[in-house]
Amino acid sequence: MRTFWQAAQMLTKNPGFTLIAALLLALGVSAQTQRRFDPTEKTIAEIHQAIRSGKITCRELVEAYLKRISAYDQATKLNAIVIVNPQALAEADRLDAEFKRTKKLRPLHGIPVIVKDNYDTEGLQTTAGSLALKGSIPPDDAFQVRKIREAGAIVLAKSNMAEWAFSPMLTESSIAGVTRNAYDLDRVPAGSSGGTAAAVAASFGAVGLGTDTGNSIRGPSSHNALVGIRSTMGLTSRDGIIPLYLRNDIGGPIARTVEDAVRVLEVIAGYDPADPITKMSEGKRPKNYTQFLKKNGLKGARLGVFRRYIDAPTTDPQIKALVAKAVEDLKAQGAIIVDPFDAPDYEALTKDIWCNSFHYDVNNYLASLGEKAKYKNLAAIVESGLYSPYIERRLKDAIKTTPSSPPCKDLYHDPRSIAFRDALLKAMEKDRLDAVIYPTWSNPPRKVGDLQSPAGDNSQILSPQTGFPAITVPMGFTYGSLPAGLTFLGRAFSEPDLIRFVYAYEQATRHRRAPEKFPPLKESNE
Repeated sequence: MRTFWQAAQMLTKNPGFTLIAALLLALGVSAQTQRRFDPTEKTIAEIHQAIRSGKITCRELVEAYLKRISAYDQATKLNAIVIVNPQALAEADRLDAEFKRTKKLRPLHGIPVIVKDNYDTEGLQTTAGSLALKGSIPPDDAFQVRKIREAGAIVLAKSNMAEWAFSPMLTESSIAGVTRNAYDLDRVPAGSSGGTAAAVAASFGAVGLGTDTGNSIRGPSSHNALVGIRSTMGLTSRDGIIPLYLRNDIGGPIARTVEDAVRVLEVIAGYDPADPITKMSEGKRPKNYTQFLKKNGLKGARLGVFRRYIDAPTTDPQIKALVAKAVEDLKAQGAIIVDPFDAPDYEALTKDIWCNSFHYDVNNYLASLGEKAKYKNLAAIVESGLYSPYIERRLKDAIKTTPSSPPCKDLYHDPRSIAFRDALLKAMEKDRLDAVIYPTWSNPPRKVGDLQSPAGDNSQILSPQTGFPAITVPMGFTYGSLPAGLTFLGRAFSEPDLIRFVYAYEQATRHRRAPEKFPPLKESNE
């Protein structure tokens, strides 16, 4: 340790030093430590290191994120947040007291999480973006919310979403209005988890939870230079998530880095008696997923390039260029590329493969709210008129279906899903593939209000209709500032392989950069 005599020497040699600064340096405290911790772009590991070192408390961390939400969300019209958790600071205080007592951090200790507004949160309203459910307080947490809280996370805020999760293209609701893209405020963040993605991209929270029926984790992640994980059907529970089509719904992480997304997945994965399909995960979940974060993870991996999603006439040339560059980067990391790859009879096997179970599924959710439910069924919600005009037709069509029994079987028992999954698996085995790659979207984010330009959504079929896992990771930017993502899709419960691949690709390319309009706040001085 430096001596006070050394401090005096510093003052003599550096007249600009203040006495306090010199003494702090003499005690081994750097100028960096003296400055306030800024949460912008910080990872879970960096936050935990700051907590352990005493640079920040959980309360101060929550305050820092709340300041960013207050400064940016409405002023920029990003409009990602529906409601802030009024108990967030009290929860932070309890976690600070626990750390002071135990000197140990739980896996997500003090980590502020942005939660999509279709996850039940005890004591905090859950609306699925619907004005009809304003003030609806669920009786308990969704399974995934409970798991992150048990791991020490703080539900910081609920994020805006496409109303009832109807649109993968945009994020607009009657409860909160239109959410915009953090990289270009004139453009959409995709949907339906656009609020979570925009908030995480702008560092309003450390990580987020979204849901994905067709593309609603991966699309918003791609549009906001983020990592999004749609896990294998049955690896994570859907209990307490307001459904779109339960047979396809999956909840999961949205994060700025692969490591952070994996840390969240590690917490939320596993069997839940309230969601019987998670029985499929037993014996197929490793002790932890972080062990697969390997920088050389692509070496020897056989990856098939799904040309169907690249060579389409509407694919933007700059997306094609990014994919071509990604392929070269993958080769440079030791991957073996099989190009082209396709699924035989794709068109015939996927025709009419969707099953609209919305009416049945939502009625079941409303029943789970008990006697305090504002509405007992979807028909009553439609009759209320409390919804955005753009979803009126879809709602009215939904209540024409019979709600008394499930209209189709789950992905593991529906003959159409089985046939398509078997065909895709057979094709992958023929080429000895470890994973399939393709652009998450084939076009840049649309302008807000544009419903005519090519959408470019590539994620509605391969993963949602087979139950196979898919992870999107940033692959660069088009037109200077518009993010694009690359998807890696694997066999059921092949998350360990996919994590190795996407982590190695991320570490080799480092495509993510922060959105320019959401810099560190000046008062943070970091």
